[in-house]
Amino acid sequence: MNKLITKSDIIEKMREDDYSAKSEHELVEIFNIGNEDVGHFFTMLDEMKAKGQIIKVKKNKYTIPEKKNLLVGKIQMGNRGFGFLVLENRDDAFISADDMNGAMNNDLVLCRPIKKKKEGKREEAEVLEILERANTEIVGIFESSKNFGFVVPDDKRIRKDIYIPKGLTNGAKDGDKVVIEITRWPGERRNPEGRVTEILGHKDDVGTDIVSVIRQFKLPQEFPKNVLEEADKVPQEVSEEHIKGRRDLRNEKIITIDGADAKDLDDAVCVKKLDNGNYLLGVHIADVTHYVTEHTKMNKEALKRGTSVYLVDRVIPMLPKRLSNGICSLNPKVNRLTLSVNMEINKDGKVVNHEVYESVIKTCERMTYTDVSDILEHEDAELMKKYDYLLDDFKNMEQLAKILRHRRDVRGSIDFDFDESKIILDEAGKPVEIRKAERRTANRIIEEFMLVCNETVAENFYWTETPFVYRIHEEPDLEKIESFNKFIHNFGYHLKGITNEIHPRSLQDLLGKIDGKKEERIINTLMLRSLKKARYAHTNSGHFGLAATNYCHFTSPIRRYPDLMIHRIIKEFLHGKLDSKRIKALKSIVQEVSDISSEREKVAVEAERETDDLKKAEYMLQFIGQEFEGIISSVVSFGMFIELENTVEGLIRVAEMDDDYYVYDEDNLAFIGERTKKIYRIGDTVRIKVDKVDIERREVDFKLLKEKNNK
Repeated sequence: MNKLITKSDIIEKMREDDYSAKSEHELVEIFNIGNEDVGHFFTMLDEMKAKGQIIKVKKNKYTIPEKKNLLVGKIQMGNRGFGFLVLENRDDAFISADDMNGAMNNDLVLCRPIKKKKEGKREEAEVLEILERANTEIVGIFESSKNFGFVVPDDKRIRKDIYIPKGLTNGAKDGDKVVIEITRWPGERRNPEGRVTEILGHKDDVGTDIVSVIRQFKLPQEFPKNVLEEADKVPQEVSEEHIKGRRDLRNEKIITIDGADAKDLDDAVCVKKLDNGNYLLGVHIADVTHYVTEHTKMNKEALKRGTSVYLVDRVIPMLPKRLSNGICSLNPKVNRLTLSVNMEINKDGKVVNHEVYESVIKTCERMTYTDVSDILEHEDAELMKKYDYLLDDFKNMEQLAKILRHRRDVRGSIDFDFDESKIILDEAGKPVEIRKAERRTANRIIEEFMLVCNETVAENFYWTETPFVYRIHEEPDLEKIESFNKFIHNFGYHLKGITNEIHPRSLQDLLGKIDGKKEERIINTLMLRSLKKARYAHTNSGHFGLAATNYCHFTSPIRRYPDLMIHRIIKEFLHGKLDSKRIKALKSIVQEVSDISSEREKVAVEAERETDDLKKAEYMLQFIGQEFEGIISSVVSFGMFIELENTVEGLIRVAEMDDDYYVYDEDNLAFIGERTKKIYRIGDTVRIKVDKVDIERREVDFKLLKEKNNK
């Protein structure tokens, strides 16, 4: 093209107030596209139409959906046939089962609003067109009958079984976990049809369960051959040639602090106390882009994966292990290439000076969270003797982390402290223990150091006006906050300063007031639901939850693509390679990277949660009939979810609460007994018995036991 026209340029043009729908030839004239580039431009329009970024209207003219009051988003199905249209920059819209028009979970669809948003109710929409099918392959359990078979999908948001004609079963037997390809999409009164393409094993075979989750979420199990061949050419030692032009930090006391089982070590730290009383914090991050350059097959595969996925029994890495566990991992006592950030931080936690530069390091120790915490919390004599030359460094780290945390507290950063699970498996993959994951002193030290580093890098590059990938967390909708504020009135609390916006400090103040109180759980949960989800974006709108004006992900390039991308941009900036042509190209690249990375992160979180739920259900099989104490973690129209001390959740169905007739109070998220006036709400402690476990559905059912003083 005469100039590099991007998809963003086209959308920006169509958003102009005076723009009216134009034909493809009119758009060629508007953008001054040369004859040699017309074909490429038309291909770009086709791609944008397929993704719903633009639509075709009368006389084959193009515009954006919002100019025709249409909505484009992905379907998120509920458990009862209805769903939600997930939209960017606005609330999700409700879609009834009757208005799905054959759409399935995660399909990209074009919708028309049919009911406006009212107080306490969502906007409603109907599906007009399915732009992109998400479920071309489905994993499920095969069941046979005399003349045909059918597959019950593992993903319970796909509510219809898939019909398999007799000749397309591929030899599958009852109870086999299979992968099927959809050959005919569902109609209004017709189930989808498919053919069995792969048999993963019987549902009760060892290992079939996790493999099924991997296939369900379309996670890549192997790297393509050409990617591995490229990785094999990467040297496993740092040569003197690679070190040239880098700052040599190999004599510094730099350490890594990670979990004991971590193999992809991408961050190392060192702290010094300066003569002026300030701290010098050095954060040194694996220089992955030195080995994974832009036009390589490894880079293309890394973007496609978006992130490493940490399942309960394995890691599905973003990069081949030769890099993630080898030359890129900051293993102890070996030379490693890094991208470093030095920050001078004063006693108030303010970064008063900083620099970003390329370096070479040789970490002196590979520390674990447990060992460093035992030294700082318990003064473990054996560990203190072993690491005596690092004790002052550990103490400086602890002091600096407290200063940084205090600064975040002062500005209003919100810190939810929900318990996470640690699931221990035996060699056969069977869960033998589930406990709360530890978040100790050393974990908090690294957390604070990474936060301040990410923020410093984002702020630095925001002011250079360089194309970038930001980590943003948009301000919550005022309507949701006002609804939350009404709810907490029941407990005698009130959010300060709600007018046209809410400051995170108001929420942080509330968290401080409820700390340790009975209502802490319910208010924490409802507050989190009132906030938006953090995501990646090419434009910076700040991070509400951290109360940060600028934020990015810089510190984990081995396992997150956004970090890898901004490392590449930073290095080009440091070497003066960002000319106008490159900046123009990067604007389009960072938008694509942000969108793909946000989507891949979402898939990874769902897959990780699925394997956790699977193993939790399997673990609870042994406790059927046993009694436990738990806390009500959620209240929904059909029952209450109870969380046990070990983080396992189970459902008490309201239909089985037979000592009274319980009415669901949606406004207060509670059940109220019609006769006894007994109230159950989030945060209440109850006694339960484990009633049923359904591993296939990842569900645990509890029965509510009567209180001892109310037999």
